[in-house]
Amino acid sequence: MQEKPSIDIDRSKGDFHYETDYAYDAGLGLSEKTVNYIADVKEEDDWIRDFRLKALRIFQEKPLPTHWASEDLLSINFDKIRYYLSKGQQPSRTWEEVPDDIKKTFERLGIPEQERKFLAGVEAQFDSEAAYSRMKDNLAKDGVIFVGSTEGLMKHPEIFRKFFGKVIPTGDNKFSALNSAVFSGGSFIYIPPGVKVKQPLQAYFRINAENFGQFERTLIIADEGAEVTYMEGCTAPKFETTTLHSAVVELVALKGAKIQYITVQNWSNNVFNLVTKRGLAEEEAEIRWIDCNIGSRLTMKYPGVILKGRKARGEVLSIALAGDGQHQDTGAKMIHAADETSSNIIAKSISLGTGRSSYRGLVHIPKHLKNCKNNTECDALLINSNSRTDTYPAIDVRGERNSVQHEASVSKVSAEQIFYMQQRGLSEAEAMSLSVNGFINDLVREFPMEYSVELKRLIELEMEGSVG
Repeated sequence: MQEKPSIDIDRSKGDFHYETDYAYDAGLGLSEKTVNYIADVKEEDDWIRDFRLKALRIFQEKPLPTHWASEDLLSINFDKIRYYLSKGQQPSRTWEEVPDDIKKTFERLGIPEQERKFLAGVEAQFDSEAAYSRMKDNLAKDGVIFVGSTEGLMKHPEIFRKFFGKVIPTGDNKFSALNSAVFSGGSFIYIPPGVKVKQPLQAYFRINAENFGQFERTLIIADEGAEVTYMEGCTAPKFETTTLHSAVVELVALKGAKIQYITVQNWSNNVFNLVTKRGLAEEEAEIRWIDCNIGSRLTMKYPGVILKGRKARGEVLSIALAGDGQHQDTGAKMIHAADETSSNIIAKSISLGTGRSSYRGLVHIPKHLKNCKNNTECDALLINSNSRTDTYPAIDVRGERNSVQHEASVSKVSAEQIFYMQQRGLSEAEAMSLSVNGFINDLVREFPMEYSVELKRLIELEMEGSVG
């Protein structure tokens, strides 16, 4: 009998809330006072305070991107969001040291068990700060650094500052500017030359408070020939009020390095998930994003790779599930900037009820490059007549020695197929679930076993409410 996987991402598992006393609270609204409060609490150097204040001005000047994204963004009241909440503790190195109310949360989510079974290190963030951060001793001996972004900034400034904000500039978009102004938490990882981390490192981001914004900042650097897999999970309880999640993730893969970044988000449907993720791949390096977007009211996320070095490779594999009242606006960006670079984008979306999924992609290969390749595949599945899907591919390829292929498909669940499966003893929901899981099966296989089985279970739960 197969052992039950250790990660459970059933949406109901994340929908709980504990009352928490916070030592630090920046209050409602965003202003210079808010930014200075965060810098004071963290005891930051003047350069990072100035960085934050400049980012705040950029955020205030940039308009909301409602010309191409959901008008739901207009419903966000930035004056009703709390931008920093913390109990004031340093991240614990053992679970016994974690405050009881926070520990109960992560135990209920199964994080300590996951660490024991298959992870090389874990960071667990609760609202604005990491509550727990630890990795295996042998990795530290190899020179691996895996800490929160605050600790990385303080203890490893010579590495952190060199790459911080270089892949995603503050002014890249309105929400990267917002993150730059108020960022807190997230991971800082450095893998030394030639070190290959065989087990995944994982971060878990938990929103517990109402009217809250979580703004983690993650920076991962794989030095020459290094390899690492990083996984992140995200949950929040369901509140009637708006919750905001606006992260920035920067990846740097130096010559011959490999970074694999796996995300399984399972937000409640009051969360606005507005994230900027991008990697920089040097010569013969590889960056691979594996992305699963489930839940949230609106997700806007387009992982990208800048293929800077010769023979660099980038890949984005994504799954998006949009249920009633949800919009998954997801995609990928591939910027070829050297000869013989290659990129691969495979995106699958499922829309059910009144859900809407959108693929928004960008592939750019300039004229002077030679022997570059891109493959893009976008497949959408509509469950019922009220669901919607859109595809907005932007492919700019110049020169005569580069090749690109793109294909897209939209299909509906076959009534005849569902009927046939019902005749074999399956309920309508079971038949629908089987059909949907077949649609995404080739991508689900790319997820670690601990996630892939649970993704299929979550699809089954979604299908139960979508038929009849």
